[in-house]
Amino acid sequence: MYEQISHSLLNEILDELQPNAYERRRDLQHFYTRLGANFYAIHNLFERLYGQRDDFELQMQRLVETLVRKYMHRPRELKDLDIAREKDHNWFLSQKWVGMALYSAGFAGNLRNMAAKTPYFQELGINLVHIMPILKCPVGKSDGGYAVSNFREIDERIGTLEDLQTIAEEFGKRDILLVLDVVVNHTSDEHEWAQKAIAGDKKYQDYYYIFDSREIPDMYEQSMPEIFPESSPGNFTWNETMQKWVMTVFHNYQWDLNYSNPAVFIEMIDVILFWINQGADIIRLDAVAFLWKKIGTTCQNEREAHLLLQLMKDCCQVVAPGALFIAEAIVAPVEIIKYFGEDAIIAKECEIAYNATFMALLWDAIATQNCKLLTQGLKSLPGKLERATWLNYVRCHDDIGLGYDDNDIRAAGYDPFAHRQFLIDFYTGSYPGSFASGVPFMRNDKTGDARISGSLASLAGLEKAAQSGNEQEIRIAIDKILLLHNLIMAFGGIPLLYYGDEIGTFNDYSYRDDHDKLGDSRWIHRPTIDWQRVELRKKQGTIEYTLFAALKKMIAIRKETTAFADFNNRHLIDTNNEHLFAFMRFDHNRSSKSVLVVSNFSAEPQALDLQTLAHEGFGTSGQLIDLYSGQQPVIEEGRLPIQPFHFYWLSEY
Repeated sequence: MYEQISHSLLNEILDELQPNAYERRRDLQHFYTRLGANFYAIHNLFERLYGQRDDFELQMQRLVETLVRKYMHRPRELKDLDIAREKDHNWFLSQKWVGMALYSAGFAGNLRNMAAKTPYFQELGINLVHIMPILKCPVGKSDGGYAVSNFREIDERIGTLEDLQTIAEEFGKRDILLVLDVVVNHTSDEHEWAQKAIAGDKKYQDYYYIFDSREIPDMYEQSMPEIFPESSPGNFTWNETMQKWVMTVFHNYQWDLNYSNPAVFIEMIDVILFWINQGADIIRLDAVAFLWKKIGTTCQNEREAHLLLQLMKDCCQVVAPGALFIAEAIVAPVEIIKYFGEDAIIAKECEIAYNATFMALLWDAIATQNCKLLTQGLKSLPGKLERATWLNYVRCHDDIGLGYDDNDIRAAGYDPFAHRQFLIDFYTGSYPGSFASGVPFMRNDKTGDARISGSLASLAGLEKAAQSGNEQEIRIAIDKILLLHNLIMAFGGIPLLYYGDEIGTFNDYSYRDDHDKLGDSRWIHRPTIDWQRVELRKKQGTIEYTLFAALKKMIAIRKETTAFADFNNRHLIDTNNEHLFAFMRFDHNRSSKSVLVVSNFSAEPQALDLQTLAHEGFGTSGQLIDLYSGQQPVIEEGRLPIQPFHFYWLSEY
């Protein structure tokens, strides 16, 4: 009966539309089929979020009109791509995808220059490129591009919409996926909506959380954590012009959007579909954990935030089913898994999520030279849905948070507070004997907490080693960098490299001389690429050549290894050696075809007893070959020696 009600409303909405305006288009059948298939869920979710409002049906009609309009403006070649991806609905789970995240200004100067760098991606093997925020934002108050002042305009300092279209066309010709950001949680205070709110427009004041006094903000503050305690303490900012308080969870110039207002949701789904229609294959939804606010909670991971994401996904399924969502939710493992959705198989929210837990655990293993916390933390990581995948990364544009579960830390034999302090000291270079050259980010004196900034090469010891000219230390640092990348390539999911890591880019300390960046240490690892140095990737004997060639080889082998596709086909192995981390990957079509991935995090040689794998049925039916080196490994009395900071991808033949 309820489904009949929703479809009756749909018929009324479609009758209200002016079909004559669309009669010249002959491809609406796909839209109507998808709308009919998804409308029950769309109506159900929209009613749960907004059904108590008097204007519910009017807002429902506005939503459908928005979807129709966006479908009509979707280019024919993208509609054809949607149909192809509907037929091959697991296309993104393939092992062939390898990504890179970059700032276009830091990577190539601007978007126009970046289009010319497409051959560089192909040379390395990259076929998924995340271009980080390119939308219009204020000078000096941009949060690295995440304080957007216009959702439909590209920042003129970076380029134009035409430049982006050129990139999309170049990528499309070469089967490279384009990933773009949509900042869904907040706008800049210079956005048109915020400016109209400041001018007194009640309609746009309802787009944000705005209060006349501190009474309600103080109620929120009792349970809300501080995201940037050093630079932006608290969660509310006083606006002198309005004489009102505004919720600003991140920075005082980033105003949180109020999704309890359906007009905000409709505006933002319009924005998301706008960029999908510009050629984005994947949309990274920024700060999704914060989408719904409730007094008495942390205002993160609320049930309604998930309903909003489900609604966004269903709307996208109607207009552009070939596009995917990435959830940017850096939260506890028990929470992050929810951003895939609740369906047992199909991701009903975001098909992709950042595996921040894995990233942070890898850095723990590098510092401690053991895998105790890495193994324990991954055992506690809930299983993902079948039609969903991780983004696995070593570094990104953000800091490294140490949000390990305290129970996992204790199970690994450490005191939680003391262990986090050790890692902070180690990676900021103050721990005796540390090889790292990182800096703290957002140290909280009240809790003793801090996060870590620094480039991969600098945190792994390559910066110090290169400065000293110690060839042995340089080799060790390179081995660590490759050790980490081997795991994001093989673990299961889409590996995401960070620009500059492929040539060992060091920290960029120039941010300290820039007034607009001085207070944010994350700029230390947001480099401007030196393309003269990049050319050294062609010169044997250089650091750049060694890293680039190794990663290029690793990527090529990954793409040929079907066991590395992501179909929940991974099994952790107990090696009985705290320095070794190992897991099996199985070809989901041929379970007998498997790869053993084993990594040594110790500065000393270790040995894996292959007899411990007998019950896995591995190593009993043939000779072993290391896929990465192409060589047979040396096996001594049933034990596999592994050199310091080295790894194997072993298969039987």
